[in-house]
Amino acid sequence: MYPRPLFQNKALQDQLTEPAAQHECKVNHPALPSFQQRIILHVDLNCFYAQAECFRRPELRDKPVVVGGDEEARHGIVLAKNMIAKGFGIKTGEALWQARQKCPGLVSVRADYRHYQRIAQAARAIYYDYSDRVEPFGLDECWIDVTGSAELFGGGQRAGRFIAEEISERSKSELGMSVSVGVSWNKVFAKFGSDYKKPDGITHITPDNYQDLVWAAPASELLYIGPATTRKLADAGIFSIGDVAGASAKLMRGKLGKIGAMLQVFARGEDASLVRVMDQDKRDVSYGIKSIGNSMTAPHDLRGEADVKALVYLLSESVAQRLRESRLKAQTITAYIRHADLHSYHRQKQLLLPSFLTGEIAAAAYDIVCENEDLSRETSFRSLGVRASNLISMWDPTQTNLFVAEPARIAYEDLEFSIDDLRRRYGNKVVMRGCELHSSRMSRKDIKADNTIHPVGFLRS
Repeated sequence: MYPRPLFQNKALQDQLTEPAAQHECKVNHPALPSFQQRIILHVDLNCFYAQAECFRRPELRDKPVVVGGDEEARHGIVLAKNMIAKGFGIKTGEALWQARQKCPGLVSVRADYRHYQRIAQAARAIYYDYSDRVEPFGLDECWIDVTGSAELFGGGQRAGRFIAEEISERSKSELGMSVSVGVSWNKVFAKFGSDYKKPDGITHITPDNYQDLVWAAPASELLYIGPATTRKLADAGIFSIGDVAGASAKLMRGKLGKIGAMLQVFARGEDASLVRVMDQDKRDVSYGIKSIGNSMTAPHDLRGEADVKALVYLLSESVAQRLRESRLKAQTITAYIRHADLHSYHRQKQLLLPSFLTGEIAAAAYDIVCENEDLSRETSFRSLGVRASNLISMWDPTQTNLFVAEPARIAYEDLEFSIDDLRRRYGNKVVMRGCELHSSRMSRKDIKADNTIHPVGFLRS
């Protein structure tokens, strides 16, 4: 059983203490399929980065504000904007200089991911008061399955609305952040509901009203229908979510292949996917990790062996440290190379033995660069990336190699874990390699701490 939180809203508390018979609910009746009796919320922190900055700096609340990248490091794009800036037509992903042209009085704030992560964790702590089934969808969004705890809040589908209002109220009073909440019996419609009224809205989508609310909306508002898919559907005369639901299976397959059938399941409200349980120790859902990587746009164009080697080792330090934290070893290393003219490509290499050693990962990545680029020439590199894949558990037995000194390798592994312990206690910059100090601007960056984990795909298992 889940502990019932104290309600900030006295009216809500009074409603919940009334006898259940007074709350006759027309939705949760026996005729509904079992999956339609679920109660799933999708909570979205509105304009998250921008709202967090405006709360931290009250003088910005009445001004158009965007959170942007580091323009000196050539990351000058809009990452988030508040509602005032949105009114000027500013869009996420456009260059900051373009945003300033639309709004001359625009205030641009540098992104502070650690601050946003702290707020996201505090928000999830609120969600845990209502259910242990909390699945993040990026940093600022979460699904919450409250089916098991509904009886604590009056029972039936009405409990979802009460919980949504309580989460909204607590988020504002405890975090200073407004949220939009969608309530439904499936994850897709719950997310649609959180997008339906912004900011600070609550939308309950039920088996009785979804045809009026969801089916009337443009097809582009359904999860996983992007611009390209929207164009393909429009070519077939499919413009609304209701059109997607009612189209023939043959037409959807012909236009979109297998994803066409999946989109029809979404549009008809037949999605029965579970809200995955979050691992509280990792602060994330325990998905199967397929690769671990890091890339970075350099503060200046890289030229020559020393520049390139410094960034490769900085990136490899981050990748190797995260492999060790996840108790994994990699068998394949991929290097990403992007020139100053924005031409880019990937190349990969197999390791002799599975590894989480920084030196082995960096050496493989640097070899890839050297094999594909002439570093003695005046070639300019804008960004580089290192990714480890084909992962196995560090406890899995592996065949030794006659050409690798195993005792020395084991000693290096022990050394890496000791360095990890120092970095946990004193920060990631407490131990650095000599080659990483070649560029003073890059050596000041804490690549691992600044690494941003992108939202996990809805379809990922």
